[in-house]
This record gives sequence, structure tokens and C-alpha cells, in this order.
Amino acid sequence: MKPVLLIDFGSTYTKVTAVDVDNAVLLGTSSAYTTVATDINEGLDNALRSLRQETGITEYSESFAASSAAGGLRMIASGLVPELTAEAARCASLGAGAKVIKTYSFELTEDDAEEIVAYKPDILLLVGGTDGGNKECIINNARTLAAAGGDFPIVIAGNRNAAKECERILADRETHICENVMPKFGQLNIEPAQKQIRDIFLKRIILAKGLSKASELVSDILMPTPSAVMKAIDLLANGCDSISGIGELLAVDVGGATTDVYSVSDGHPKRPNTMVRGLSEPYIKRTVEGDIGMRYSIHGIVDACGIEEVSTRAGMTPERAQILVDKLSQNTEMLPSDEELASLDEALAGLAVKTAVTRHAGKLEETYTIMGVSYIQTGKDLTAVENLVVTGGSLIHTQNTAKIASCALYDPLEPTSLRPQRARILIDRKYIIASMGLLSEHYPGVALTIMKEELIEDGLAK
Repeated sequence: MKPVLLIDFGSTYTKVTAVDVDNAVLLGTSSAYTTVATDINEGLDNALRSLRQETGITEYSESFAASSAAGGLRMIASGLVPELTAEAARCASLGAGAKVIKTYSFELTEDDAEEIVAYKPDILLLVGGTDGGNKECIINNARTLAAAGGDFPIVIAGNRNAAKECERILADRETHICENVMPKFGQLNIEPAQKQIRDIFLKRIILAKGLSKASELVSDILMPTPSAVMKAIDLLANGCDSISGIGELLAVDVGGATTDVYSVSDGHPKRPNTMVRGLSEPYIKRTVEGDIGMRYSIHGIVDACGIEEVSTRAGMTPERAQILVDKLSQNTEMLPSDEELASLDEALAGLAVKTAVTRHAGKLEETYTIMGVSYIQTGKDLTAVENLVVTGGSLIHTQNTAKIASCALYDPLEPTSLRPQRARILIDRKYIIASMGLLSEHYPGVALTIMKEELIEDGLAK
């Protein structure tokens, strides 16, 4: 059988990977700048030319692709209560591989609707109310959206007793009805909405992102890139058929514009006398920090941590650190070319990891009852997770990956954060995780075997 080609159209780089599926061997990888501003196929041709020079391969039996080019899958979510249905909508959107631009709660106003139209989202997820519960909010929001116009598809995944009415109100729009993302109070049901979002991505978004010509060159464009990463992370943790996974894990992808965090863990409390507050967490969870990135969102790291913290970690004055941060934000393609910039990059990457994982992990609040000290947990308890997978240019193109990755771990100075206590670090040096998620759609055993072979272990961080 000829090799299989895997393509990831990223916002900055188009990455290509060749795999021998008969022997579960990675044959080669390459990348080139994504040329979305002109013709996305130019970047693909450049990456394939480089891969051909490395491997000598000219033909493939199958080719699959994922994409986050041109901003990826941009979504807006609208729900009822911020902590419940609106949060459930956000979880469904993120789990489908989308970037959530904004989440709205309660009844939409005319100003809200005008703002939504101005955002020009790829998809809007409309939810609200448990099945048999509140219908007024989601019906009002359907009317408000219908009056505002716009040409984005709307996924209706709220109170089943109001879904058909919403569909009738939005008769002039492209709508899709799914099962309620929260059919009962506090119960998540996000998989049907996620599947519908991915289907829309394939049928509509590929055309909007200029990928229609590229799609003719591949067997299938299967999913948004973050969705491919989620599939790979799930497979790596849980295994398939007769091949075991590595167990619960946390994964961090630090990019130029965002930092994505994934966890595969039930997140149940590990400390006695602990009660859980809020929605139950999905076993496989993704969060995206749109303000935390190494270039386009570099000022978000400074805003979150302070220039003093950045400069201390980088070993320079705050004034010098600020000058370099401003320079990198204005020259987003700049790589660390000397020791000073390398030190700053590592400091920023560590703080990006720390900030993103802190936001992703749960928190513990101490409280006092007549029975003594008790605890209230919000979000996932990841303290017992022992595998940490890291990817992204700032982590894989340095020899200090373990030092940077250790910023994801528990800090005694921040005792309320439920980050992992210690973890084995696995590095995606060849940038293959998204490709393995693609491959797992048809060859899960091959994808798992390659990941277990290629993800490089870099000691134990604690």
C-alpha cells in the first residue's frame, strides 16, 4: 500500500506528514507558510515539495486534511444562565474545535444581535432551558436573531419543547436542530451539537475559507485542527482495541495567537470532604485562551502576569523586557536569534503555560461547617494526572522544554489551583499530534503506535 498523506492547514504554517500505515511508521514531516492571503495551495505545494525532497515519495494512496487557516472555526454561543446553559454551549463549541468569539446569556437585545452580525461568525449555537423548562428566552433570542439578519448558520440545541418554534421563527435562515446540550439541570449532552458543528464545517466552512480547491486534492478534509488534536489526545490517553493508552493526561499547545489546553480526566475531587460546585466537567475538555500567545497575543501574557514577572524569569530589566515584547508583537514572524531573545521567549512560554493551565484546571475553596473544615471544588481536579503532553513552536524548538512545561504543575504558592502535582513530560517534537488525530479516523491503531513511539519523553517534572 502506498503511504498516507496528512495535511494540517494552520493559521501560520501548513504542515504535512507521510505515514506508512502497513508498518505503523512515520516516514517524514515538513511545513511551509500558509498562503491563505493569496492561494492556500501555494503553501501546500511548498510543503509537499519539501516533504518529497526528504522522503522521495511522489504518490499517496489516501490523503486527509484538517484546517484552522483564516481564523479557524469562529463561533458565538448564546444561552440562558451564564453558569449553566451558556457554559454548556461554550463547552460544546470548544469541544467541536471552534474558537468562541463571545458568549451571550439571558435574552438578547437588539444591540446584541447587531454586534453578533458585525462579528460575522461561522456558526451560532443557540441554546437555553432544560427540556420542559424555560422556553421564553430561547424563543425571544430566535426572534431577535431573525430580525437582525446575517448569513451564518444557526445550530439550535436548547429546550426540545421550543426547538421547532425557533426553527419556524428562523425559517429564512440555515438552521439545524440538535439534542439539548443540557437536557436536565447540570447534565451535559454536548456530543450531538459537536457533531453537527463539524458537519457544517465540512459542508460550508471549507468553501468560505478558500479550501474548496485544496479539498479536490485530498481524500477528505475531516475536521477543524483543534478537533483533530482532541481525537489524538483522547486516543493517546484511552487507547484502542488491543493497544493500551498512557492514561489520564494534560496537553498544552502554545501558539502565536492562542494557547489551547486539553485534559482527559474525570476531574473528580481527590481531597476528602469536598463538594463540587457548577456543571459537571466533560471527561475530555478543551479550553482556548485567545489572549495568551507568543506573538500576536504576547501582550496578553504581560497583562496576565506583569512585566516584572516576565523580566525576572528572563533575567533582564523590566524596561528591556518591555522593549523586546513590543518588538516581537510588531514582528510576529521573528524567531529568537540570540541568547537574550531566547531567554525572553522561554520566560513568556512558561508564563503562557502557567496562565492557560491555571484557567483550565479547577479551583479549591476552603470553607467551614459544623463538621469542621470542608472544601468546595469548581472545575476539574487534575492533581493526580501524571502525563503532560506539550506542543507548539516555543516548546518543541528549545532544549529547555521540561523547564517550561513544569510551569503547568502545582505551585505551593497557589494552593487553590488544582494543577497536576507532578508529571512525565512528552514532547511533540515533530508536530504530529493533529496529523495523528486525522489518521485515527481510519487507522486508530497506527496513529496510537506512532504517537507512543514519536512523542519524546523528557524526564519527570515536579
